[in-house]
Amino acid sequence: MQAIKLFVLPLLATAIVMTGCASRKPVNVAEAGQNPSTSTTVNTEGLSEDAALNAQNLAGASSKGVTAANKAFLAKRVVHFDYDSSELSNDDIQTLQAHAQFLMANANSRVALTGHTDERGTREYNMALGERRAKAVESFLVTTGVNANQLEAVSYGKEMPINAGHDENAWKENRRVEINYEAVPPLLK
Repeated sequence: MQAIKLFVLPLLATAIVMTGCASRKPVNVAEAGQNPSTSTTVNTEGLSEDAALNAQNLAGASSKGVTAANKAFLAKRVVHFDYDSSELSNDDIQTLQAHAQFLMANANSRVALTGHTDERGTREYNMALGERRAKAVESFLVTTGVNANQLEAVSYGKEMPINAGHDENAWKENRRVEINYEAVPPLLK
């Protein structure tokens, strides 16, 4: 019986911690500072929850803070990392500065920063690395002047690869933080 407790308790604790790292709550329009009565409404009947959220976000898109100079950088929604690193590269700084500028100009915008890793390493290690990556992006944005309440850092570790390959090219694509607008995304048209 003692051996079972020694095996089950750490396993259960790890499962609870890992589940908490990847859990996210949907953005409530009222909590996001938008007045539901004046928000643009979109018919989302028959759409999945994600598709409905995306449709509603596009209806509430903003061009405030979007300039000709930063439009290309705002279109980029992924920041990549080197192997076993959570350091931001110089290549991604302009992208993050453009998103910071937009977020500061649009207080109702909300962003989920989702950290990802490649398949190498344990699940626990990759969850922690994904979180460090998301927190590095969050820290940069806050240091630049973005309100921390507009940001949510989440780790998915190695659980959601965008390239299922098992080579350096696939791993390079999977080591990333995605910038996902959940409320008032940039209008890039």
